[in-house]
Amino acid sequence: MRIDIVTLFPELCDSFLSTSILGRARAKNLFEAHCHQIRDYTKNKQRQTDDYPYGGGCGMVLYAQPIADCLREVQRQCAEQGRSRPHIVFMTAAGRPYNEAVARRLATYDSLVLVCGHYEGIDERVIEAFGDEEISIGDYVLTGGELASLVVADSVLRLQPGVLAEEKGYQEESYWDGLLEYPQYTRPEVWEGRPVPPVLLTGDHNKIDAWRGRQSRARTRQRRPDLYESWCETHPITQIPRWKRTERAQLIRTDAQLDAAAAIYSEGWMQMCRDICAPAYVEAHTPAAMREELARQRGEGWAFYLHSTADVPDGLVGVCHKTGEIGHLFVKTEARGQGIGAKLLEFAIKKLPEHPRPWLAVLDCNTGAMGLYRRMGFAPDGVRNVFDPATDPNSTRLCRELILRRCQPVSGTR
Repeated sequence: MRIDIVTLFPELCDSFLSTSILGRARAKNLFEAHCHQIRDYTKNKQRQTDDYPYGGGCGMVLYAQPIADCLREVQRQCAEQGRSRPHIVFMTAAGRPYNEAVARRLATYDSLVLVCGHYEGIDERVIEAFGDEEISIGDYVLTGGELASLVVADSVLRLQPGVLAEEKGYQEESYWDGLLEYPQYTRPEVWEGRPVPPVLLTGDHNKIDAWRGRQSRARTRQRRPDLYESWCETHPITQIPRWKRTERAQLIRTDAQLDAAAAIYSEGWMQMCRDICAPAYVEAHTPAAMREELARQRGEGWAFYLHSTADVPDGLVGVCHKTGEIGHLFVKTEARGQGIGAKLLEFAIKKLPEHPRPWLAVLDCNTGAMGLYRRMGFAPDGVRNVFDPATDPNSTRLCRELILRRCQPVSGTR
């Protein structure tokens, strides 16, 4: 790949491209880089590159002519090398937001030109005449486009073959698959009383990969719900984990089963509502109270199923044949991360063949459950309740109970 940067400060850009990982890759000719001084293409004695804007206003605007002549020269050089016409990007505050998907697209070009704005910007006519696109690296203003162009150059060039030692070097980074990266640790094993998570010391790479996946999803849900929402849309669950021989889901019939289900229900409800409900209200949802609630709902037409692994109860789900609602999907804390929630949701769907579009309700703050439901083919279909601290003494935070309805079957399931 050839990358050209058109700038008033070529030394700054060239120094960056000659340092660290990019510098080593450049020395090995893994990419070709050129930084062009705009002043070299001016036609006045003072080598002036800017002037006052038409219409008035503060600041100065870069001339179109020197930038245009520089771009023509870059195009000529590319043609002389047998390359296709370079893709020309103007770094402007008005450009489209930059992200990893854009970086991957730009990395496919044989030749890329980044034009750095400065002062109040660039004469719009040269952008119209030469620009293939405009890019902004964020919603803030810089004194010039050099830093922005180097951000783009770095994120694009690191994707070129051989620049990083391993392909995993970028495929496991934040944003590559639409999620933030999991937390990382190194020696010592305990630092100032803080130990490394035990799973990372097991040597069991399946468990480590599963832990990292959970951490990545949880971090994205908490810090970038917008990214997580997009990830759920583009990463449907198409293969439900297989049931183990030691697993079973049984219709709750006995008092012992009801007691076990109530304990799971209580634990899950308290964890879900701890941050949005008054402490006294949360503490009132004891296993005994939840047992009464389950018994009452059974009398209203609900059927509840208890999931067990090696005869130890660890999951719960309910279905209402009258309404087609799925509810009370909870998995014990120590059993999470094994796909039990997805298995039980698929199990519940199959228990409602008379309802082609079963539905469920979920709090909008329960992003983990929302992610599972969205990935299993459920989509928002209204609001059932709104819990507002201004009108509800048991609420401490405004949240909504959303209705999600199954919009399409999950393909490739067991």
